[in-house]
Amino acid sequence: MVLKWEWVPQLAEGLPLTLQITFTCIAIGIVLGVLLALARVYGNRPLRWLCSAYIQFFRGTPLLVQLFIVYFGLPNWGIRLSAFWSAVLALGLNTAAYQAEYFRGAIQAVRGGQMLAARSLGMSLPQAIRLIILPQAFRLVLPSWSNEFILMLKYSTIVFTIALLDLMGKGQRLASRNFMRFEVFIVVAFFYLGLVFVVTQILHLIERRVRIPGLGAPGEPV
Repeated sequence: MVLKWEWVPQLAEGLPLTLQITFTCIAIGIVLGVLLALARVYGNRPLRWLCSAYIQFFRGTPLLVQLFIVYFGLPNWGIRLSAFWSAVLALGLNTAAYQAEYFRGAIQAVRGGQMLAARSLGMSLPQAIRLIILPQAFRLVLPSWSNEFILMLKYSTIVFTIALLDLMGKGQRLASRNFMRFEVFIVVAFFYLGLVFVVTQILHLIERRVRIPGLGAPGEPV
């Protein structure tokens, strides 16, 4: 097996796009996921049903199919998006469905008496959710939610199928030029391994910084 150092800078050119897609999709997923979770916990029955249908669709169908629906299917309805925004839309909607379940579990893990106490003090439901429930839920959800961030980093590899030159796309182009596919993709794998390691360490640091003793943190009494 022959690994060439000149591959590294060529592959690294795809890193900014990989990170841009990952962070943008995660941000979309957080906003939409929180709204879906709140609707499922506090919404009326029709709203809960619609949110559940959304989550079931995006969790029950392959991500690649969803990407192709957005990129190849929407133009048939007069909606034309660039490859980048097609990827962001498909992956963002997908991760929102998974994040919604993480957030829903965290919201429901907050003791119900706190909502009752907040309402008895004169807070409206939105105020109680914003000031009492969500700050605790965000801390509770972080350990499990961090898995979604790492998965999204790896799921972003599928965007090369719509000709985006992210890290995987750069690897595919390089491999097709020199026919050393095994060697090139070994290097690509180490790039992703390094990214996952860095992201994991950052998330662990954030988790330790925001952890509140007695709030259900792992290994601590509630």
